[in-house]
Amino acid sequence: MEELWGGNFMVIEVKNLVKRYGDLIALDHLSFYVKEGEIFGLLGPNGSGKTTAINCILSLLKYDKGEIKIFSRPMSPDAYDIKRNIGIVMQNVAVYNELTVYENIDYFCGLYITDRVLKKRMVDEAIEFTGLNDYIKFYPKKLSEGLLRRLNIACGIAHKPKLIIMDEPTVAVDPQSRNRILEGILELNRQGATIVYTSHYMDEVEKICSRIAILDKGKVIAEGTKDELKAMISTGEKITVEAWNISGDQIQRLRNMPSVISAEYDRPVLTIKSDKGRNNLEEVLTFLRNENIQFGKIYSELPTLNDVFLEITGKELRD
Repeated sequence: MEELWGGNFMVIEVKNLVKRYGDLIALDHLSFYVKEGEIFGLLGPNGSGKTTAINCILSLLKYDKGEIKIFSRPMSPDAYDIKRNIGIVMQNVAVYNELTVYENIDYFCGLYITDRVLKKRMVDEAIEFTGLNDYIKFYPKKLSEGLLRRLNIACGIAHKPKLIIMDEPTVAVDPQSRNRILEGILELNRQGATIVYTSHYMDEVEKICSRIAILDKGKVIAEGTKDELKAMISTGEKITVEAWNISGDQIQRLRNMPSVISAEYDRPVLTIKSDKGRNNLEEVLTFLRNENIQFGKIYSELPTLNDVFLEITGKELRD
């Protein structure tokens, strides 16, 4: 594999990828790379091109233009030596309803592993890893959405692939299952897997991804670590105040403060966005007290990836 700075290797290279559906450009000269050992996040709203990009990378979908390499080799539909080292966990659960939990994992593992003793050990380890020990004789239709997602993951990772691609694996699951899935992804990474993780849940991406590309309309609009992405925008802090007797003139004077980017009032919630590097909360508190404005709870938040997306595109990341 091609060596990068710091001794890392390129696991995925995507260059100028274009995919059209008639007049719709789903991928617009999309380019990014994934280094060995990363959890690389593809973050964007539904319809931004995340799943289309994954399907093109896996050669499940033809594309109009561009270049895709995996493990430094060109990817193609018949590149079985490459595919053997990839695990796939797609958004739509892909298991066989007529097979039990154990039989499903055994079947998918058997697509890659022919040695019966090794396969049994890998299947048992995947069941243990995903916490499905008590459900091995269940059929998929009897499982909750959270357990079904965990089965989907077990089927994708049982053969211990070097590269795991996960497309929205926590959609429609309960918080407990979601946390278990995220913890499992971190553990897979600790065990040596490189992971590509797509989501429109910014909190998930912030929690587990070492580097992130934000997609919109089929192209990367920002890329970096979460701290690097947040450093790209002007917003440094969001302050939310419960205030009951604030006037329009006072809101305007708040807006005129040097550190304030914006101030919006939707009674009783006052939301102030301020720039970086100042003691903004103290300045706002001093203003409220000097103006004899009654206030209750105050919250101060650092910028999120949603703020990054909002400032770059002018719209919310969430649907």
